[in-house]
Amino acid sequence: MPGAAKCTCRETTSRRNLDARDHRTRCAPCSRGSLRARRPHHRHPPGRPRCRGDAATRHRRHGPPAGVDPVEGAVWRGRLAARITPRGVEQAREQSDRLGLRILTPGTPGWPEGLSDLGVLAPVALWVKGDAGLLTSSLGSRVTMVGARAATGYGEHVATELAADLAQLPRVILSGGAYGIDGAAHSAALAVRAGSTVAVLASGLDRYYPAGHQELLARVANTGAVISEAPPGAAPTRWRFLQRGRLLAALSASTIVVEAGYRSGSLHTAAEAHRLGRPVGAVPGPITSAASAGCHRLLHDQMATVITSTGDITALTDPPAPPDAPTLSAPVGRPPARTL
Repeated sequence: MPGAAKCTCRETTSRRNLDARDHRTRCAPCSRGSLRARRPHHRHPPGRPRCRGDAATRHRRHGPPAGVDPVEGAVWRGRLAARITPRGVEQAREQSDRLGLRILTPGTPGWPEGLSDLGVLAPVALWVKGDAGLLTSSLGSRVTMVGARAATGYGEHVATELAADLAQLPRVILSGGAYGIDGAAHSAALAVRAGSTVAVLASGLDRYYPAGHQELLARVANTGAVISEAPPGAAPTRWRFLQRGRLLAALSASTIVVEAGYRSGSLHTAAEAHRLGRPVGAVPGPITSAASAGCHRLLHDQMATVITSTGDITALTDPPAPPDAPTLSAPVGRPPARTL
């Protein structure tokens, strides 16, 4: 047919077929060829080159895992391909300079030492707005406080009391800047002392998320710090929210779950802290409250310690030395030091 669109194997439009799963236009025989794993009787017509976009051909080069459909594997291979280009890196740097952001990378001054415990899961960079020195203080000076977005009055009250008391010690409160428990913790810390809280976001720092906390997060950035591993322009996604949990767990000495449902994302942060060997605390709630089911789940599984006061958090963050721990004594043969 003159002027007809052709696929890569030079079949006419009448034989063209659109494979909806990987969105490639191919001829009918080549589309059937991508399903050879399920139709071994199919043979590609002799003398006709196979489509370049054929999933089976690509997977024969690299070998898909056993039990993985070739077409679905090709789709995921394209989704997971690197999307960062040199131009994208330059744009992120220009936006960071325009917004006054500081970029931290492993091995450079200001990089938080606690992130090294993540190993290969450590972020490649951090964007910081505010006082980056809050991340380089001792690990024991920081406490992560997380919880449900749809918090009850009980949960917000407990978060406010605990965050205010911790800020007076003084300690730095880390949270995610979200509605509910996160917002209550940030607000209480700011009310007590400037520079007492850090917000870890799942989006780029060119737009604070959620939109309802723009003013709150701006105050956190002015007196404390707002950080993210996503470059400016990155949108908050479910995957980035889950990835943020490991940063919240690694940047502090302990993680406190104030209030959380049975499947709350806060439990993911608690699990990351438990995997890193960091202590986890959970505030119990009414047994009839679904908003506290996640905290009760952590306590039942013995992943968390009961938290009822600031003293419990202090004991969890700064555990006492064991009774059999060696104590320092004056060297033998030397008189003990005296104070004048």
